[in-house]
Amino acid sequence: MLCTSLTLISSFQVYIIQVSVGNHQWTVKHRYSDFHDLHEKLVSEKKIDKNLLPPKKIIGKNSKSLVEKRQKELEVYLQTLLVKFPVTAPKVLSHFLHFHLYEINGITAALAEELFHKGEQLLMAGEVFTIRPLQLYAVTQQLLQGKPTCANGDAKTDLGHILDFTCRLKYLKVTGTGGPFGTSNIQEHLLPFDLSIFKSLHQIEISHCGGKLIKGLTSSKHALATMSIRFSATSMKEILVPEASEFDQWEPEGASSSCPVTAVIPTWRTLTTLDMSHNSISQIDDSVKLIPKIEFLDLSHNGVSLVENLQHLYNLVHLDLSYNKLTSLEGVHTKLGNIKTLNLAGNQLESLCGLNKLYSLVNLDLSNNKIEQIDEVKNIGNLPCLEKVVLSSNPLSIIPDYRTKVLAQFGDRASEVCLDNTVTTEKELDTVEVLKAIQKAKEVKYKLSNSDKKISEDSRLTAASSKSNCSSLTVRPSSPSLPRPVSSSQGNHVCIHSCCALQHLLTLGENYFYCMFQRSVPVALGTWKNGFHLLPGVCKTDLCEHSFVTGKKRERYFFVWLLPE
Repeated sequence: MLCTSLTLISSFQVYIIQVSVGNHQWTVKHRYSDFHDLHEKLVSEKKIDKNLLPPKKIIGKNSKSLVEKRQKELEVYLQTLLVKFPVTAPKVLSHFLHFHLYEINGITAALAEELFHKGEQLLMAGEVFTIRPLQLYAVTQQLLQGKPTCANGDAKTDLGHILDFTCRLKYLKVTGTGGPFGTSNIQEHLLPFDLSIFKSLHQIEISHCGGKLIKGLTSSKHALATMSIRFSATSMKEILVPEASEFDQWEPEGASSSCPVTAVIPTWRTLTTLDMSHNSISQIDDSVKLIPKIEFLDLSHNGVSLVENLQHLYNLVHLDLSYNKLTSLEGVHTKLGNIKTLNLAGNQLESLCGLNKLYSLVNLDLSNNKIEQIDEVKNIGNLPCLEKVVLSSNPLSIIPDYRTKVLAQFGDRASEVCLDNTVTTEKELDTVEVLKAIQKAKEVKYKLSNSDKKISEDSRLTAASSKSNCSSLTVRPSSPSLPRPVSSSQGNHVCIHSCCALQHLLTLGENYFYCMFQRSVPVALGTWKNGFHLLPGVCKTDLCEHSFVTGKKRERYFFVWLLPE
């Protein structure tokens, strides 16, 4: 069915042709000169009546009466052509009405001719072939109708060219549209199509299609290595095991089950990369049992709220769960045993509890979450392989000295960690060393305090034992990296550096720093070159001579503690 309407643009007329085939409609715009060119070709190629087209008018061609009269005559002209060619429209007429873009026969004919000329070249080059869902729908419908593969008699448009090409193609990309396609009312994501005509696919990308309407994808299980399904799926199951809806209980082949099963489903035994980002997936369901060889899994930009079922993926090393709805990581190490790269950006995480046993983790992205406390970083501070951490756009990132405080949580590995995609500077490492020294001093103070309590308790049991303990009291730092104290009598001082070490301290260069302590409490920081700066609340007259801690960058420290009075 054809109908036309007219619109006037500047000093010439453009005829808008509305074409309807079944439920599909689209519009085509042409000037009268386009009709004339079409008619000339049809007269030459198909021997139609040359007087069938309304003639040109030189005088008064823009008058309203002439325009309306010509509109009706052109509509009759097009209807006459379609009656004259009821089965298959000639190629020139098909292109004039855009059948090659929107109509099943025209689409398949155009695709077949394209592959007749370029198919072999595309296969030899090993390039990705891009096709529209509408084209796949047209091919599927042609095969279902069971019509001759070459209805118009032109061997170049034989459907066999398509089938031969698809049987050997290795790399396919199916790209639809989010809304109506072109000038039509066709919604590509609502069109069903069958992919079973592709027998040798190694890689497939599908976007803006209806996941539940895709048939035949599982026929590529034996060879497919990489699969990307985006803007198309509402669940993993509808893609990985579409036949699951037909059975009450199913299990992957090779799996042992104590429960009765109604079906054994073959696995995707060659699939190593799966991208199902930007979908409407709310759960990591048990269909992942069918992809045991997966190494790279992208489920970003979905609605996943719980990390589950991933313990079945023994080979998984790269996982992207960014921009989902995760609120907890409790027990995640039991699901991700060998993970190396983990992207958790854009979730709702407040705690990092659960990450502390991911010992193989190398790269971790936690940006755009709700982490507020620096102490949460301790959960990842002891991971031995961690090299890159992103914590930007979290509440803790606005804390003063955020970077050095975070890096200090990694202890001796601070220099090996890249925070927020920024290489750690020498200045930051120096500050980290000071923070570490202060922390160690606090630990020693705590231990000394506990030791004093024990001594006091023992003294009440026996005065002799108490006297012996007091005379032999020695400070023993808890950290194995600190040197063992050497007792010396300096009033209420106990020095853990020897005389030789002290002589060395006096010759240190300007690149060394020291931290001054009094009664195990830090009172000042400084360098040999620039002197020291008192910490808040400390007066210079309160300081005792030789009460300092010095250290070389990223090397062991020489500490001096003052015993409590």
